[in-house]
Amino acid sequence: MKAIGTILLLICSNVLMTLAWYGHLKLQQMKVTDNWPLIGVILFSWGIAFFEYTFMVPANRMGFAENGGPFSLIQLKVIQEVITLTVFTVVAHFLFQGQTFHWNHFVAFGLLVLAVFFAFLK
Repeated sequence: MKAIGTILLLICSNVLMTLAWYGHLKLQQMKVTDNWPLIGVILFSWGIAFFEYTFMVPANRMGFAENGGPFSLIQLKVIQEVITLTVFTVVAHFLFQGQTFHWNHFVAFGLLVLAVFFAFLK
């Protein structure tokens, strides 16, 4: 159960972090933040990132083996990276519809999935 809870929290965290990192670009495309100074965009992203941390920190605490969770530190990081790429791919597809994915992007994604496989080998 801790594994599922950890992964769900990581997904929530990564949705917010992807919006913090790239959402301002969509807002700029929509002319919402066109005239904002860079510091305003940074503070906006930091505001989103604050809420991202409210998911990431509990996910790592719950999932970490030394806290009774099922994952080693390295496993947590590799899982988080694959979730980040997956969430980014979905967000980019829906928010930035002009972005296309090519074969090499899918190969890179597959290699990250293999990284998860190897991270869990005993």
